[in-house]
Amino acid sequence: MDLDLTGRRALVTGSSSGIGAGIAAELAAEGALVVVHGRNAERANAVAAKIVAAGGQAAVAIGDLSTNEGAAGVAEQALAAFGGIDILVNNAGGSFDTPDPSFFSVTPENLVATYEANTVAAFRLIQALAPAMKERGWGRVINIATAAAITPTSAQPDYGPAKAAMVNLSLGLSKTLRMTGVTVNCVSPGMIRTEGLMEFLGNFAQKRGWGDDIPKAEEYFVKGTGQTVGRVGEVTDIAYAVVMLASPRADIINGTNFHVDAGISPAIN
Repeated sequence: MDLDLTGRRALVTGSSSGIGAGIAAELAAEGALVVVHGRNAERANAVAAKIVAAGGQAAVAIGDLSTNEGAAGVAEQALAAFGGIDILVNNAGGSFDTPDPSFFSVTPENLVATYEANTVAAFRLIQALAPAMKERGWGRVINIATAAAITPTSAQPDYGPAKAAMVNLSLGLSKTLRMTGVTVNCVSPGMIRTEGLMEFLGNFAQKRGWGDDIPKAEEYFVKGTGQTVGRVGEVTDIAYAVVMLASPRADIINGTNFHVDAGISPAIN
């Protein structure tokens, strides 16, 4: 199926590695002009170079989205790359490493910083780029949340709530932009095979006395987290969902939160 993305201009934040890099590559493979974003120029340029080597078109924007100035700089670079942005994928974010990520050890400062790096970073770029989409009568805002936004865990009291706020923000924005041709949706990944997950599973296996048996650790979490699909998700699983939502073929999908989490979320919404 032709997803009609040829020539559409996309900014994918946090795309110098992991899920973001996979999203950028898939958009480019469908013909979009992609701006790769990160804080590390070497890594971002490597992702862009790989896209170009595969026959796609890519540029790079470098900056820290956790400040107003940094976000404004990223938006300016992205707009200059291809003359505008039609598709904004807010993927940048994450949580801060702490020795004990429990409710009574994470500090209020951690909570604020995580909210800043996730929800507020997305909000800054939405304000910078969505008004022009509205003026042109077409655009896509796709926010990457997490399964923990709607299925909280006993850990990550900073990350889950920050992403839950992003889901709420997305629905509100979809109503703000009603009837404009600009849609706003979320994609909420579950356990996805990234470098970070592999490191986590490796450490878990070591602590359990399983040595380097990462597949055993992976099986443990697949069975123990309530998944209804018997495998860990791949980066491409998230990328395919984003590309579909970015397509003009998805004009009727608006204000949704797509669970791409192997069935881990025990909810109908």
